[in-house]
Amino acid sequence: MRRTALLAALGLGLAVSGAMAQTRPPARPAAPAPAARPEPPSVESAYAAWQRGRYLTAFREATERVEALADPVSMTMLGELHAAGIGIPQNEERALGWYRLAAERNERNAIFSLGMFHIEGRAGQTRDPALARPFFERAAALGHVAAAYNLGLLALAGQGGEVNPAAAARWFQRAADLGNADAQYAFAVMLKDGNGMPADLPRAASYMQRAALQDLLEAQIDFAVMLFNGQGLPKDEARAASLFRKAALRGNPLAMNRYARLLAAGRGTRPDPKMAAQWHMTAHMLGAPDAWLQDFVRNMDPVLREAAEQGARDWLR
Repeated sequence: MRRTALLAALGLGLAVSGAMAQTRPPARPAAPAPAARPEPPSVESAYAAWQRGRYLTAFREATERVEALADPVSMTMLGELHAAGIGIPQNEERALGWYRLAAERNERNAIFSLGMFHIEGRAGQTRDPALARPFFERAAALGHVAAAYNLGLLALAGQGGEVNPAAAARWFQRAADLGNADAQYAFAVMLKDGNGMPADLPRAASYMQRAALQDLLEAQIDFAVMLFNGQGLPKDEARAASLFRKAALRGNPLAMNRYARLLAAGRGTRPDPKMAAQWHMTAHMLGAPDAWLQDFVRNMDPVLREAAEQGARDWLR
């Protein structure tokens, strides 16, 4: 009975379906499929717009990427635009919101920015290095170079914790090996001084040279000193003189003073009393006096001294 009833029900159903098919109007043509949604701009396109100063375009393209892909890199870009107020009104609270969304997706630049908000006390965040440090540690673990360098600074100064030169050296080395010139210089100084680790002049010279090759002014001067004295590498007065001149031309009074001494003594470069006096006078005006060079200038030919004075005045204009 149950099987017969089931079959009867199926038969009825089939019959009804057949009747509906017989009375159905002719099929209409299928509606065209909706047009495919265009691909959002690439993140490279948004960054290119940023670099060309087309901030509204960067904002629009980053917004499209967030809406289409929930892209954390674009979220960070929106945070940067809001934080700096470029192309759009500054709004640190919105920036903070975008950084947090991107940080939830492990975007290292956003995580770093959250740490910086605690360093600077922005967007209502408590200004406290101890609160910034976990963000920097998380960003550094993801390969963020500036985060590792900042951790070195915090450890060296004892901000947000105890002074820890050994930890500072480790963080500086990590950032240095990733190519950060400031970290290369800091690590070189610690190696040179034996601060946080045993002194190692050859390694110090190697890291100092790396920073100098990246045109870090302080590193150029310190590496020139190491070259002149033969500290950690072969003595090379000519190369030292070249580096002092390069740093002097960038306006550093200490480099001007050192280069003036070499020009006066003819060490690493040909003697040039006029230029020695000119660099000394310029350095002196910028706050780097030198009694030995002052005597040198006092005893030089008055015509050369006057020319040097005019050269110094012209340089400072």
